[in-house]
Amino acid sequence: MDALTVLALAAFGSTAYLTTLSTVQWLNQQASRMKVAGLVVVGMVLCALIGTIANASESVVIGFVVGAGITPPVHRWILQRPRAVASH
Repeated sequence: MDALTVLALAAFGSTAYLTTLSTVQWLNQQASRMKVAGLVVVGMVLCALIGTIANASESVVIGFVVGAGITPPVHRWILQRPRAVASH
């Protein structure tokens, strides 16, 4: 297993999660018809992405799963952190 490939795909999995989250949040603000069409497209893209990754090597799959699995709790933690006020 190639460690560099695992790390690279972990970053890609994290990016895929955050991009999907942002897209779905944006679609939730749109009209119903656009929301449904957008969610269908997002689902199709995710299925194609996961299918492509599943067809790749073991280290690619592990990296993607690790990145996509770790990102949600870390993202929630970052959003819940108290923000420090900048001082001059």
